[in-house]
Amino acid sequence: MRLEQSAVSGYNNPEDGYLLGRTRFNLTIRPLRWLKFFGQTEDARAFFQNVPHPAAPYQDTWDIRQAYVEMGDAKNGPVALIVGRQEINFGEERLVGSSNWTNTARTFDAVRLSLHHAGYRLSAFSASVVDQHDQELNHHTKGSVFHGLYGGLDSLVPKATVEPFLFWRLAPFSVSGGKLNEKTVGFRWVGKLPAGFDYNVEMAKQLGSFGPDDIQAWGGHWVLGKTVASWKWQPRWIFEYNYASGDANPTDGTHGAFDQLYQTAHGKYGITDQVGWRNIHDPHIGIEFKPTKKLAVSGGFNDYWLAQKRDGLYNSAGTLISRSLDGLAGRHVGEEIEIFGTYSVSKAILLGAGYGHLFTGEFLNRTTRGHDYNYPYLMLTWQL
Repeated sequence: MRLEQSAVSGYNNPEDGYLLGRTRFNLTIRPLRWLKFFGQTEDARAFFQNVPHPAAPYQDTWDIRQAYVEMGDAKNGPVALIVGRQEINFGEERLVGSSNWTNTARTFDAVRLSLHHAGYRLSAFSASVVDQHDQELNHHTKGSVFHGLYGGLDSLVPKATVEPFLFWRLAPFSVSGGKLNEKTVGFRWVGKLPAGFDYNVEMAKQLGSFGPDDIQAWGGHWVLGKTVASWKWQPRWIFEYNYASGDANPTDGTHGAFDQLYQTAHGKYGITDQVGWRNIHDPHIGIEFKPTKKLAVSGGFNDYWLAQKRDGLYNSAGTLISRSLDGLAGRHVGEEIEIFGTYSVSKAILLGAGYGHLFTGEFLNRTTRGHDYNYPYLMLTWQL
């Protein structure tokens, strides 16, 4: 259950407060050690929202969220095959994830093969994302196909993991009749260094075709962390930079806007979720600490700039918020400050709260009414 209050519709409308509730029931049947049947229903509802009929990602009442058969052990065994409706999560879920912060979340109708051997991992899958419609039985998107390979090398670099990946996305355009044929290749590299330092790098290059245009796009995520073990609460300082290319000219035959694919983007570029991994420069500084074993607190500051001034600002879901086609609105989107935390009441109950404030910059002041964006929330999770 989550209570949110936020400005809506591109900084133009009054604030909207609402309550989100989500209930899931799981059923697992394991007739053999190597064979598992899993099913999950979900009832996601929105209350007091300032719209006539709430829809996904806020509401999707009583539907089949997951239903699959697993042969083998995907977590600990050498080989496993999972067939059916399922979550797919890789790395930090910047490109592929179930987006569980959103009330309805995401699943795929997929076939996935997982292989593990002596510090090497490989997942191969063919999937189609499930399209969500309230009061209807959800089904995958017709004609939209997503294939991929995701590896893991745990022994290649000392105290580090390297995860190369290749994704291939095919989808029709519902309006123009064109097609998307997009390949994404890249890697994620995370590890620890001496003196309490750690690092995280993820980079991806995209090629293919976007209708008649050629795709030439890329994105990067770079983090250097420093944990001060000698200080009280052992804080971890975070120095981060995120970049994703934009489309410099919509008529030049080259599509330069980076595609976030099926991301779990909440909190990765600020907790207000008003900025996604597309056409953006995002330097970030933050801190994490634990005053007690049960209480974890984080805070941070982001400074947002458009990568291409003729492209627009996109939120964490990839939705266009505003754009200046002539590029005269400037590139500075604004700054965000945030603080959030969680408290473990017990093994079953988790409390959470947070607040984010985005101060509008030149770009938003010129392309919208320029109202600052506030996002406070309270959260309760109870898992039996």
